[in-house]
Amino acid sequence: MLDQAIERIRSRTTTPPAVAIVLGSGLGGLADLIDAKHVIPFKQIPGMASASAAGHRGELIIGQLESVPVVAMAGRLHRYEGWTHAQAVYPIRLMAALGAKRLIVSNAAGGVNPQLRVGEIVVIRDHINLIPNCIPSTTVPDAPSMGNPAGVGVGRRGDVYDARMSRTALQAAVNAGFAARQGTYLATLGPTYETRSEYRMMRRIGADVAGMSTVPEVLAAKEENLRILGISMVSNVATPDIATKTDHQEVLEAGQAAETKMEAIVRAVLRDESAG
Repeated sequence: MLDQAIERIRSRTTTPPAVAIVLGSGLGGLADLIDAKHVIPFKQIPGMASASAAGHRGELIIGQLESVPVVAMAGRLHRYEGWTHAQAVYPIRLMAALGAKRLIVSNAAGGVNPQLRVGEIVVIRDHINLIPNCIPSTTVPDAPSMGNPAGVGVGRRGDVYDARMSRTALQAAVNAGFAARQGTYLATLGPTYETRSEYRMMRRIGADVAGMSTVPEVLAAKEENLRILGISMVSNVATPDIATKTDHQEVLEAGQAAETKMEAIVRAVLRDESAG
């Protein structure tokens, strides 16, 4: 199915993307900034599952942004929708196979660190994976994969998130005058939001933000030898000692309000890519 998907997409465009982008909850409007040459619904791509979460358009967009060829997912596939790990990361495998060498993955996440504020940006420094059965498909050290045929370093994950891309993202926030900091992302299966006790536990083990995505994609991207930037938009902040209610509409609204911040970061990283 992957070969069929590649063939179908390459029949429309022969320009390989340099950067892959995943746009999470409430952030799909960034896809409209791309000078799109092709917009392909997920359901038209062989082997691709359909996005069902609210605020996820379920489209693969191929075009240019900041004069850099990109391929972007407007929406993503979550494990809580019932997809297997392989199905959830299939789009990452596809974008790597099309030629992408870098991945910018974004999400809306709940703030676990009490110093965070709604709308703030967290550049992911590391992650904690609490999603069941969310493991790389190659568990043997130095096993080959589509984007890493020599199998270089697959079994030794090491630093996942690219230091240069992270520095560019943080500097973009400074230049644009908004708050951004590095932090640790904790991934759960979902689809429920965390209890107050779970928030306390997450903070105690080192999480700054928590969400229900991203880590499966990042693990697949690492296997494919992509350089990775992860960015979280803080959609709400936990108050473990006060009963509060969070719903998905609140997450979507916070994401839409923060799109200009995400845009500034994505454009800065792409300019850095264009400069070499």
